[in-house]
This record gives sequence, structure tokens and C-alpha cells, in this order.
Amino acid sequence: MKFLTVINRDEDGVWVVECPSIPGCVSQGATRDEAMANIREAIAACLEVRAEHGMPLTIETQQIEVAI
Repeated sequence: MKFLTVINRDEDGVWVVECPSIPGCVSQGATRDEAMANIREAIAACLEVRAEHGMPLTIETQQIEVAI
């Protein structure tokens, strides 16, 4: 499966990654590569826990274009 992720650097320089389609699925890393590896593990763990609890695996998300 493929999931959209959002990655940002915080004020301390730590890379923080979120998977918007899985509520609460967030990870981080000292480098971008480490953060992306960690979010892959987090996604797998979140999906496993949600399945065990009979929760929907994902929620619907949608990208929109906004003119600014």
C-alpha cells in the first residue's frame, strides 16, 4: 500500500513525519532518511493495532488546490 506522508523539520532540526490518513500515526528522526524509515515502521504498527481493535484502518483524505 502507498500512503501520503507530510514531513517537516521542527525548531530543533528534528524531522517529523505524519501519515494523515492514519489518525495519530506520527514519527520522527534525526535525518530525513531516518524519519522516513521510522514512519514506515509506524504505519505498519498503527495498521496492526487498528486491525486488532476492529477500527477502520484509514480515514479518507483528499488533496485540494488552494489559490493564494
